[in-house]
Amino acid sequence: MCGIVGFVDPRAYAARAERLAVAVSRLRHRGPDDSGVYLDPSLCAGFGQCRLSIIDLSAAGHQPMETEDGKWVIVYNGETYNFADIRRELEARGETFRTLTDTEVVLKAFRAWGPDCLSRMRGMFALAVLDRENRRVFLARDRLGKKPLYYRADDQRLFFASELKALRAFPGVAEGTDPDALALFLHYQYIPAPWTIHPGVRKLRPGCFAVFENGRLGEETAYWSLPPCKEDPGITEPDAVDELDRLLCNAVSDRLVADVPVGALLSGGIDSSLVAAFLSKAGARSVKTFSIGFSEEAYNEAPYAKAVAGHLGCDHTELFVSEKDALAVVPRLPEIYDEPFADPSGIPTHLVSVLARRNVTVALSGDGGDEQFAGYVRYWMTQALDRGIFALPRAARVPGAILLKRAPVKFLNSLYVPIRPLLPQRFRVENFPDKWNKMAATLDQKDIVELYRMTVCVWTARQVRDLCGLSVPRGPFEEAFAKSDSWPALRRAMYVDQNTYLPDAMLTKVDRASMATSLEVRVPLLDHRIFEFTARLPQNLLYRDGTGKYLAKKLLARYVPPKLFLRPKMGFGVPIETWLRRELKPLLQDYLSPARIRAEGLFSPDLVEQTVREHLSGAKNHQYRLWALLMWEMWREASSGA
Repeated sequence: MCGIVGFVDPRAYAARAERLAVAVSRLRHRGPDDSGVYLDPSLCAGFGQCRLSIIDLSAAGHQPMETEDGKWVIVYNGETYNFADIRRELEARGETFRTLTDTEVVLKAFRAWGPDCLSRMRGMFALAVLDRENRRVFLARDRLGKKPLYYRADDQRLFFASELKALRAFPGVAEGTDPDALALFLHYQYIPAPWTIHPGVRKLRPGCFAVFENGRLGEETAYWSLPPCKEDPGITEPDAVDELDRLLCNAVSDRLVADVPVGALLSGGIDSSLVAAFLSKAGARSVKTFSIGFSEEAYNEAPYAKAVAGHLGCDHTELFVSEKDALAVVPRLPEIYDEPFADPSGIPTHLVSVLARRNVTVALSGDGGDEQFAGYVRYWMTQALDRGIFALPRAARVPGAILLKRAPVKFLNSLYVPIRPLLPQRFRVENFPDKWNKMAATLDQKDIVELYRMTVCVWTARQVRDLCGLSVPRGPFEEAFAKSDSWPALRRAMYVDQNTYLPDAMLTKVDRASMATSLEVRVPLLDHRIFEFTARLPQNLLYRDGTGKYLAKKLLARYVPPKLFLRPKMGFGVPIETWLRRELKPLLQDYLSPARIRAEGLFSPDLVEQTVREHLSGAKNHQYRLWALLMWEMWREASSGA
């Protein structure tokens, strides 16, 4: 695992070569064990890398790595779990190897098969390969986008890196603000591929490669894409559980390939418990698991994680963090994420990574289960509303939406407070008027696409225009909805998340939060073979009786008693709503002060002031909108001094 960076620039080679070492140093957190630079004056190219030693800890794993004849060079960020199989295949063709690394295997696989080798590789990676003889550079990224790769290609030049901070080492390459990216960030809390916050800089899409040749970067080419929904009604529940058991067992075993200690991040939820169970099943001795806890009961899953770890016989470490510990991470977020990113769960993800890194170099996580097994509440709501409310003509729904929107807050509370104790636990909510307003907005939506947007957007497209006069561009969300037009509503919502939220928010969060501590996180549930399997499952094996993850729960029950994991979904978050009213209030009032907003000239001072006032008074819960604005302002200030 490492950070990679490189350039091809005929007109400014000497200056770029001098800056390459600076760019490499900015990725030191991704690879503190070794670093290297390769320069080729004849091609006006330079590659750099920082290494976190995982496989073959000797100096033989040094990068950039060249073939014996010097005709091929690679910088490689990631792990190819089946590299031993590929190595044997290459050896059968007469290839020889100098090291025990997967890096050399990938390099020589490119020499043997070109980009076709990507379909043979199972793992997580971002890489650049230089074919010196043909004066070409290959860029590639793993199937699901677990590892990041940013690039800029224009005017006979190419720059690429694992993180934007490395690109900023080259003057004029990663500067300024793309207004489309800002609009997308305000809309979704993150910036979806291919956009980045900087004009001209792009993210290589998951499952794609591109070739830089004759001074230009060709179109991104997909070597793998998410499988379409093709449900097989012949798959029975017992067979499905058995097959998922086999696939997950293989996926976890693959991810144990390492010459360093391996552990697991355990929240006590279904997904991380599955991973911990299969880690134990794989025969790993004294499995080390890690979790963090909070004093706020609504956010504390530590007791559940401890119970699961105890049942599995894991060597469990838990750390209860204070508000002070969590809030200390906030000033670091712009540095960790490099561009505006407003998922508050990045805070606990970083904290648990810090805890794990004290004991292991590699940790397995349960990310990806929600997107594959219908775990998010928005999927269940989409399913229910599509068959219920959306079965009614919109003309019959809109009057109800109007009445709900006009209902006074005190009246809503007077209705809710007496009946709250009588409701099932999963229907008891805080800030009931805010939820009521969301229900009103639901009634007012035109179709399933608009409903999805309502459940995932921070600021709606109209509110973004009111806030800063920008229009939200069409992009991967629209593409994913178009491709899934004939699918059931629940499947469409899952497919959209798999194409957008999963790689650009979830995996971005995990990669940056963990690599900031030099911890490699591997994600077994995102093995592409599991995706290909779940695409064929009948929907009732994903969502049944009003809840999701039906099949995942059935499998976990083979290894963990249901009483330890059957409970309402909590999520991995922090109490941002209350922090903004208390501990973070001075920060909020500073960064979002009317004077500051007015001086910057980006946002409507009146709308920002109103949003802050309503949240601080408790009249409404604007936690995600305010957190997005706060993260933007903090990133903007940090980047101006970069």
